[in-house]
Amino acid sequence: MYKIVRKEVLNPVVKLMDIEAPRVAKSAKPGQFVIIRIYDKGERIPLTIADYDPEKGTVTIVFQEVGKSTKLLGTLNEGDYILDFVGPLGNTMEVPKDAKKILGVGGGVGIPALYPKLKMLHQEGYKVEAILGGRSEEYVIFKKEMEAVCDKVHYATDDGTLGKKGFVTDILKEVLENDKEVDYVITVGPVIMMKNVCKMTKEYNIPTIVSMNPLMVDGTGMCGACRIEVGGETKFVCMDGPIFDGHLVNFDLAMTRLNMFKKQEKVSLELYEQHHGGDHHGR
Repeated sequence: MYKIVRKEVLNPVVKLMDIEAPRVAKSAKPGQFVIIRIYDKGERIPLTIADYDPEKGTVTIVFQEVGKSTKLLGTLNEGDYILDFVGPLGNTMEVPKDAKKILGVGGGVGIPALYPKLKMLHQEGYKVEAILGGRSEEYVIFKKEMEAVCDKVHYATDDGTLGKKGFVTDILKEVLENDKEVDYVITVGPVIMMKNVCKMTKEYNIPTIVSMNPLMVDGTGMCGACRIEVGGETKFVCMDGPIFDGHLVNFDLAMTRLNMFKKQEKVSLELYEQHHGGDHHGR
């Protein structure tokens, strides 16, 4: 059992939790993820590690309430426990030592997943800049954390309530046109956002890595549910990723696979809300 030691509501649909998991916290690296299970009959939920503190023995997760399991997770509070917290899983990122300036591009709940990567690079002495986006200001999370580890942070929102009105790619184009020092990009967020970022950086011949978050079941390479296509080859995100060369990822196939079970997910959520809305265990 793993204790929730801190809970924070970041916006109407996104929550943060610090989980007491000393072994995971001691071994975690930027880019890795965990798989959690709330109770014995619950589904496995893969979540990118947003931060970790080896001294406190805690791991930070950030999740958006979109389906039955994430809504159920959101009902838990400080002092509650979750059954399983497996990790750290996946591989960490590698950045060329001769990189001059690294640009991080994050959107939505991809921002907390981008944070530990930029934090590590900042600590290693790299020049770091970020472009963060969301629907409106309240959906652009981790602003203070990002500003603490970046030399400069740009913001883009759909409605213009924070920064530039528009998309992160609008700012990305401006930065790449005017700052020739940027020679490496890391992007984490919705698949369509990462696709558009990679399309643009490819035009400028700037290496770009992405963090993929597909459907996942066991997280050990046995089931094949998390497969994506990279450079024409099938890769398992749980074992080969989640970090990949963004210019080689087949984003269209990835988006198709993400939408495969939308109907079933909707039915599951509706049944949960109708019959088990007040029960932590969905019974």
